[in-house]
Amino acid sequence: METSGYNLTLNGLVSDQKPLGCWSVKHGQIITCPVVCNFETHEYIAVHDNKVLRIWKDKDVNLDKVFKATLSAEVYRVHSLPHAEPLVLFRGGGVRTLDVLLEAPQQEIEDVISDEVIKWSEAFLEGQQPVLIFVTEKDGDFFVYVQKLKMRSLHKYKLEQQELSNPLCFTAYIKKQIITLLCLYSSDSIYKVLIPLQQNSEEEEQTLSKSLLLNLSISGSVLKGTSFVVLDKDHVAVLGSLAASDEESKECLTIWNTKFQTLQASKELPLGTSGQLWCYGEKFFFTHGKVLTVVIYKCETSSLAAAVGKLKDSQTSDLCSFLNWNTLQDEELLVSCQSQQSAALKSESTMTLRSKKSTVENIQPGASTIGQLLLSIKDASTAAVEDELRQLLSKVQRPDFQAAIGSVISALINRCKTDPAFYPRNFLIQMIQKRELSYSLCPDLMAVALEKKDVHLLQICLQRFPDIPEEITYACLKVFLSISDEYLERTDVDLESVISYIDIEPNNKEVKTEVVENGFSTELEEDGCDVTGMKEIHMMDSVEFCPVGPQKAALLNAVLHSAYSETFLLPHLKGLPAQQAVLFLRYLHYLYVKCSERINTTLPGVLSPTVSQIMDWMCLLLDAHFTVMVMLPEAKRLLSSMHKFVRAQVRFYSELNKIEGSLQELQRIKCQTDTQAYSIEVLELI
Repeated sequence: METSGYNLTLNGLVSDQKPLGCWSVKHGQIITCPVVCNFETHEYIAVHDNKVLRIWKDKDVNLDKVFKATLSAEVYRVHSLPHAEPLVLFRGGGVRTLDVLLEAPQQEIEDVISDEVIKWSEAFLEGQQPVLIFVTEKDGDFFVYVQKLKMRSLHKYKLEQQELSNPLCFTAYIKKQIITLLCLYSSDSIYKVLIPLQQNSEEEEQTLSKSLLLNLSISGSVLKGTSFVVLDKDHVAVLGSLAASDEESKECLTIWNTKFQTLQASKELPLGTSGQLWCYGEKFFFTHGKVLTVVIYKCETSSLAAAVGKLKDSQTSDLCSFLNWNTLQDEELLVSCQSQQSAALKSESTMTLRSKKSTVENIQPGASTIGQLLLSIKDASTAAVEDELRQLLSKVQRPDFQAAIGSVISALINRCKTDPAFYPRNFLIQMIQKRELSYSLCPDLMAVALEKKDVHLLQICLQRFPDIPEEITYACLKVFLSISDEYLERTDVDLESVISYIDIEPNNKEVKTEVVENGFSTELEEDGCDVTGMKEIHMMDSVEFCPVGPQKAALLNAVLHSAYSETFLLPHLKGLPAQQAVLFLRYLHYLYVKCSERINTTLPGVLSPTVSQIMDWMCLLLDAHFTVMVMLPEAKRLLSSMHKFVRAQVRFYSELNKIEGSLQELQRIKCQTDTQAYSIEVLELI
């Protein structure tokens, strides 16, 4: 969830900037604490300007129109817990559950702390009891507060001071009635503090002693940590700058074994970070340059052999052969993935196009089936590679099979770039059709298909990949519109989405239009509203026949089916050549008329575009090219025809709305009467 003074955006697909929800706020309003989701009600909770609470759902658009409550005190943080009410922590240290707070938003909130500033807070569930812990600072002293809400108990502790060093950030976890608080100090060390939940309520303020957990030094270099997270009982991840005495500092993400005090894995981040690191569901989240990066991690069982690099485990080698640090940035990177690492990582997706290279190195022959295949792909013949690929698919799938297939496809694409004669098209199509793949797993696949103008492969990708960037979607649209119908007739294209409704234009240029099911024809006089029995003769610019061939229509339908964000697609659409834009708009107009001819406004066929998709693309195209459309003569006629058609529809549905009440009354009367086999009824409509 991103927050700013002007809008909120919920990003669900990090392989590309595809907002799942976007909510606007007024100019000048500032979101003052992270937005959270209430797991119980599936609502979002935000606080702006410190005191104004907002609660909304996905269907809401404008935050100014959703539930609003002005509170009596400033909020520091809202914590959401599974199967429990969210907790609201105020800057004065007071805590309320959300339901209690909403009963009386202006209720007085007590001040627990005096002249102290909250630096960090976290909430847990111990059994069914919510527990809140927060750290405050006053004049260089740090205090820890632990509050159990159901028991209404609050304990205050003083954190033992560290000479010439202060805590920079905190994290904590709870286990067996003991809170383990970890503190990252400016002395480049992580300390551990144990806080038992069972305390005598009459005890005075205690001083918490701490013990050294980890010293962040690597062969004379020191890691200046900015944030860290706990992975399991023996591993932590630290984000920071690695600085040597005679070298420039470099930002990197590291994983440490706290049990044996060893560095297990690290990755340099040359594009820089914001200094923030999050962890959820065995995935890291952090910014790298201008993109959000997600990295899957896996921690093996901690052992001395693994910690010092002496572990010889076939499973670990197999895993590390394709789960790696690669594609964390846009430049070409070499993979450093050793089987001795106990933390194997794989970059899942980023918000921009991936790196141009994703080869896997350091794989010993015979280490694994995947490793052998990746090595074979580099230089083996096409026949040999296809034979190994068939053997791979015939074997029992492993739990990590999808990630393995993604690495295999990436290796194939890299070979295609260096060897133009190598292109295992049939295997690639088979993989996309039979596997649940995504753009983020094989980001260069569609780029190669665009280069080779493999329209069938592009069509399948558009239909099946849920996370295609708008730039690639636009590139596909441009290629489809630029290829001639004659060329497409000789290519293999899936026509299932068009075969049931498309009308191909015959040789004669003069045709007659019939009255359509919904009561209006495809062309009406400007001032007429007679929608019965109209027949006219018109020329080729009518929408009676499809302006493109069936192959191109099927490809354009695949584009309409692809998910997109209007914000990111519109700038690309503005670069579409004028003639192609007009042709695409004519096809959209044709589809719209075809939808309107049907009572349920649904086109037949598999993966046929919906009327909503058609309308959305028409609006996008007009927004991007309205000036061009007004200037071009052929576009003027098209716009005039669209205007008349839409106006006729509006009039038709307006007439239906007038008799809606009568139709409902007829339905009610019919339900109440029990007619015999034969009867005559007279119904009076008022």
